[in-house]
Amino acid sequence: MSWLLEFRPEVEADVGEAAGWYESREPGLGRAFVEEIVETWESIATHPLIGARHHPSLDIRWRYPKRFPYRIIYQINHTTESILVIAVLHAARHESRWQDRI
Repeated sequence: MSWLLEFRPEVEADVGEAAGWYESREPGLGRAFVEEIVETWESIATHPLIGARHHPSLDIRWRYPKRFPYRIIYQINHTTESILVIAVLHAARHESRWQDRI
């Protein structure tokens, strides 16, 4: 069973910016990045509790794609069985880059 995935408006820009950067380095790499992010979203929807919990009181977790150094940061709502994807950011970015989105 899959949980409902919802996205903050900024997530599209997060993914687009990273994909553009990768594409500028090597043709096709931006598309590969997007495909891997989508695969990770699908995995989160199927198994949302597998991601490491970093903010227990808000049930905010994150998961890393296999190939790219990015974090997918998401919040679980057990009542509605939904997941809010908050951000897709480079793993080296400071937490303040996404905390204002919650």
